[in-house]
Amino acid sequence: MTLLIVIIILALVFDYINGFHDAANSIATIVSTKVLTPFQAVLWAATFNFVAFFIAKYLIGGFGIADTVSKTVIAEFITLPIIFSGLVAAITWNLLTWWLGIPSSSSHTLIGGFAGAAIAKWASFTVIKLSVITKIAAFIFVAPLVGMVVAMILTIGLQWSARRANPHKADSWFKHFQLVSSALFSIGHGLNDSQKVMGIIAAALIATHIQHPEIGAGIESVSDLPSWVAFACFTAISLGTMSGGWKIVKTMGTRITKVTPFEGVVAETAGALTLYLTEFLKIPVSTTHTITGAIIGVGSVKRLSAVRWGVTQKLLVAWILTIPVSALIAAAVYFTAGKLLY
Repeated sequence: MTLLIVIIILALVFDYINGFHDAANSIATIVSTKVLTPFQAVLWAATFNFVAFFIAKYLIGGFGIADTVSKTVIAEFITLPIIFSGLVAAITWNLLTWWLGIPSSSSHTLIGGFAGAAIAKWASFTVIKLSVITKIAAFIFVAPLVGMVVAMILTIGLQWSARRANPHKADSWFKHFQLVSSALFSIGHGLNDSQKVMGIIAAALIATHIQHPEIGAGIESVSDLPSWVAFACFTAISLGTMSGGWKIVKTMGTRITKVTPFEGVVAETAGALTLYLTEFLKIPVSTTHTITGAIIGVGSVKRLSAVRWGVTQKLLVAWILTIPVSALIAAAVYFTAGKLLY
């Protein structure tokens, strides 16, 4: 029972870190265009992170992404030490990339850590659901590509629509529109990222039900997840967002390409639409990858040279490394500490 409580606390800590690590995704453009101050921006984003809870629970009526994450490892092979090791690895990678100012994926480090610890425990790849992990890994490339294409289409369409507008007035309009687009993206961030932690907690409770039924604290499936879990996860990510992540804000808001209010609206809207699509498909994706692809799409329409491709290449390398490196860290944690927890 003690280890289960520790895992739930660690999961919420990861969720909090995810909030300030990924805060840049929804506020970078709105801060870099000076529509809101950094403090106002994080409050704005945190509010809509939490609004996502009510949308998921009462409008969507379920937490499909949480269900997908909980099934990364085959249920009978999940143990609490595996989940503990995966969470420690995910927290380590998130803090390291935050310190270095690299906008990596909190989603993929969580998946990589979970799978890596399971493989280390059972010394076999058959314990993981390869089809689920392959689909998630594919979206390392698909999500930013979709965000980029949607952003390019929106950019061309809005430029044509506003071609006769007074530039000064148009800039003023788009500053106001950025409040809406940032809110839409923050809702997508909350919907996507909070559910990943819900999925990990669900996996821990399912493992408890299978291996320690005498405790009486387990569940049989994600549909049995207590309401407090969802509420706690959405609250934690909202509080984390309020803490900000200024190193990554600088990378996202200025280093990839220079962003104007018009381009901020397009990037955030394209990113939000991509996240809503993946919510419908029940695929956990990286909000970081999505908004990065959208920002690249906006800059590419302006001119290809407007995108700093050297920065983009470094980000891509970090994205590709996230799952395998997180898996290796989780394996190391399991071999050094996980076995002591049985």
